[in-house]
Amino acid sequence: MSIRYDSLDEAVRRSMIAELDRDIQGGNLYISSRLTEAGALEWPGLLHEAFHNHDDVWLAEQIRTRDIMRMTEQRRKRGGGITTAKVPHTAPETLAEGEFNRFYIRGLCKHVIECGGTEVEVYRGKDVSRPRPESQAMIGKRLPANQLLQDLRTSPGVEPALGLPPGPNSGLTVRRVHEQ
Repeated sequence: MSIRYDSLDEAVRRSMIAELDRDIQGGNLYISSRLTEAGALEWPGLLHEAFHNHDDVWLAEQIRTRDIMRMTEQRRKRGGGITTAKVPHTAPETLAEGEFNRFYIRGLCKHVIECGGTEVEVYRGKDVSRPRPESQAMIGKRLPANQLLQDLRTSPGVEPALGLPPGPNSGLTVRRVHEQ
């Protein structure tokens, strides 16, 4: 099930693509270590196509049908050393949803700023079975679009300082503030 992106329109999609191109040109595009070598090569094109015409569900399906995610990965053991573990079966959805949402937030922030706005509003775009208290506390908050955009630009693949999105599978995203 996809996140509901309340402010996703053609203008935001164009801004998402501009942000993707910015990361590619700057050598900052996050490439998951769970992608195969072929997957890492296909990833930028898949993101471009998803941002232009589709959503995170389509992106996850492409990861699955193209078989571009590793089946196993190396993990550190608690007591030291390394073990081989199966990649979770939900990994394609987690990656697709997480990256589509990050670029959606960046694209929306960029567009809001270009239109003279200053803030975006946090909301739950996808129901989750056990919402985290820190996620629940963020719903309804308004965040400065410029600060959120800069935060996400400088933290590819890791949780940003402002805490949005607040980790995988949170279901949180942002939308335009209608009073602007």
